[in-house]
Amino acid sequence: MPSSTAARVRKRRAALREAGLRPVQIWVPDTRRPGFAEECRRQARLAAASDLADQDLAAFLDEALGDVEGWTGS
Repeated sequence: MPSSTAARVRKRRAALREAGLRPVQIWVPDTRRPGFAEECRRQARLAAASDLADQDLAAFLDEALGDVEGWTGS
């Protein structure tokens, strides 16, 4: 006799819990919502303007580029 969907879900969740896992619910922005893309662009422009205005950050990034070679260990 085939098991019901609910029974299979219970069995799967029990196995995951037995493996030391627990369920977590995560809420994320709805990328399909009207205005989402424009809000992303607005925030990106603000971040870019902030980065351009921060000379300490620019110097730090330029210095960090000198450490890039060989960072992967190869």
